[in-house]
Amino acid sequence: MKMNISRNTIPYSQFAGFRLLVSLLCVLCACAANLTAQDFKIVRDGVEYAAVTREISGLKVNINLLRLDLKKVRLDVVHANDSVIGTETTSSIASRNRAIAAINAGFFRLDTSAFAGDPAGVFQINGKLLSEANNGRVQLLIENKPRQTDVFIAHLILTEKIRMGSQTIDLTGINRERTKEDLIMYTPEFGQTTLTNSDGVELLVSKFRILGIKKDLGDAVIPADGFVLSGTGKYRDWLLKEAGKNALVTFVRHADGLPSGLTADPMTYPSEWDIVGGVPQLISNGRIQIDWEAEKTTKSFVETRHPRTAVAILNDGKFLMVTVDGRSESSGGIGLQDLAEYLLSLGAVDAMNLDGGGSTTMYLDGKVVNHPSDKDGERRVSDAIIVTPRDKAKN
Repeated sequence: MKMNISRNTIPYSQFAGFRLLVSLLCVLCACAANLTAQDFKIVRDGVEYAAVTREISGLKVNINLLRLDLKKVRLDVVHANDSVIGTETTSSIASRNRAIAAINAGFFRLDTSAFAGDPAGVFQINGKLLSEANNGRVQLLIENKPRQTDVFIAHLILTEKIRMGSQTIDLTGINRERTKEDLIMYTPEFGQTTLTNSDGVELLVSKFRILGIKKDLGDAVIPADGFVLSGTGKYRDWLLKEAGKNALVTFVRHADGLPSGLTADPMTYPSEWDIVGGVPQLISNGRIQIDWEAEKTTKSFVETRHPRTAVAILNDGKFLMVTVDGRSESSGGIGLQDLAEYLLSLGAVDAMNLDGGGSTTMYLDGKVVNHPSDKDGERRVSDAIIVTPRDKAKN
């Protein structure tokens, strides 16, 4: 289309503004052409892969991208060793689950204790909550339906209470190290025993009935078909008091902050949900939103260039997995503002940051395709998001 413009009919200030707009459009078109040059390659039905290099804020950065059609593949969150504590490499998690692809996922306790690998935030598999939420941080929700997988990025407020008779009390934690003032629930996914010391009281529960009470002993055996309630401080006293009068122990679960369009509580939703936490959110409803203070992380964590792992929901309904290499001469890492801007340019409408640094790993077709930054290579992590073919027999 040809457009005739005369300064006799348009004031010069408006004409200058028009020139600026044209310049901006040219830049956007150049960016679009540049993005097209990423040349996603189809590696499996529903799985596209691209490896690109960009100059971002003055440094070269290597980026790996997986673009997924969730009508053709499914996503699952898998913990290391199919437990709730312990660590394993992303590639090992992927290969033993026969996954096409995988990325590392949630933050976790990284030390040499017996509790290494404990998720540092909400963690749920197949509808079973295995770790409590942390500081209102962002979460990825995955719902595998028979014909497609739905994903949501949200800030759920998940609460889980224990009811004994007419009395109800909040749990302070699930499947983690017990401290001096705690009420922790231990499930079989934690391991054979609670790994607690002798400072508290533990109720062994099976089929919602109390099997036994261990007072000032610790390290209770977890029933295979039940759980253990372990209390210290005021919770120790509460357990002793209520266990003496009530035989039944039940759960009260609730979730606030469900994404738009969802009305059911994920704890009781008919489908089986996987949930993994991250920090912080990067994009919400098509706009950059990095509320690092509200999610109780630090400005330095957001601004410093690190290797990063992130996920995004794209405007065409596809799901994007991203790793950015860093801490090397070949790739300088990325800050979260730059990462959010890059994801926005790819069409992200919602996005969140996952565990990064030495944990950042992308696995595809039997090998790690990025370059993990730890000097010893791929790090052992807590959990991963895996990609597997959709079972057509279930469709």
